Amino acid sequence: MPANKKYLTPTFLHRFIRITAGLIGGYAVTVSFFLALSFWLDKVSVLFTLVFGGFLVWVGLMIVAFIAKSGWKIWAIYVFLTLCFSTIIYLNQHSAGI
Repeated sequence: MPANKKYLTPTFLHRFIRITAGLIGGYAVTVSFFLALSFWLDKVSVLFTLVFGGFLVWVGLMIVAFIAKSGWKIWAIYVFLTLCFSTIIYLNQHSAGI
């Protein structure tokens, strides 16, 4: 029994956008989140948690990218979140005088 056409991604570009959003965008959000978190908590324990918990967060963000209707919206959300976390990292580095 063939798959229903309305559930299939229509073009290669849509698939490519979702795959890259899940892999690259999800990774960027995960790493920037844990690095921003390391300024408020113990750096060693947060980075140790990144090794194990980061994988789970990354996989969760990857699944969200494939569930979403539009890959462009997911990319926009992931870039916005990464920029927010990166701004926190930048401001904390300059306020601490590092």
